[in-house]
Amino acid sequence: MRFMVLVPGSPESEAGEMPSTELLGAMTKYNEELVKAGVMLAGEGLHPTSKGAKVRFNGGARTVIDGPFTEAKEIVAGYWVWECASREEALEWLKRAPFDGGVEIELRQIFEADDFGEQLTPELREANERLRGQAAAKQ
Repeated sequence: MRFMVLVPGSPESEAGEMPSTELLGAMTKYNEELVKAGVMLAGEGLHPTSKGAKVRFNGGARTVIDGPFTEAKEIVAGYWVWECASREEALEWLKRAPFDGGVEIELRQIFEADDFGEQLTPELREANERLRGQAAAKQ
């Protein structure tokens, strides 16, 4: 099972402040544990929303909305993609993360092809597998 772990933004991350050397060291150690265990597939921090944009889709219209975005509770400052045997295993890993101060980290399971049932026809399944292979080859 794959999981996305969403790290929320904060006033500090939105201001472009870099984490302390101590926090970067703790995160590096934690990431090393995740990699050694074969859990971490990807993980990155994100620039503040002032450097981002959203696109609103309304019928045929596409509207670009430049950051910053004011709803701090909806801001994502970083993420991981993990592969774990179960939700419980992912939660055990997440509880070991070096966060504090009441921050809440979101854990969401990623859909796999089989989760889509009959709607994902053999043709669509093959096309999606081919696209994933092409994307992976570019990395």
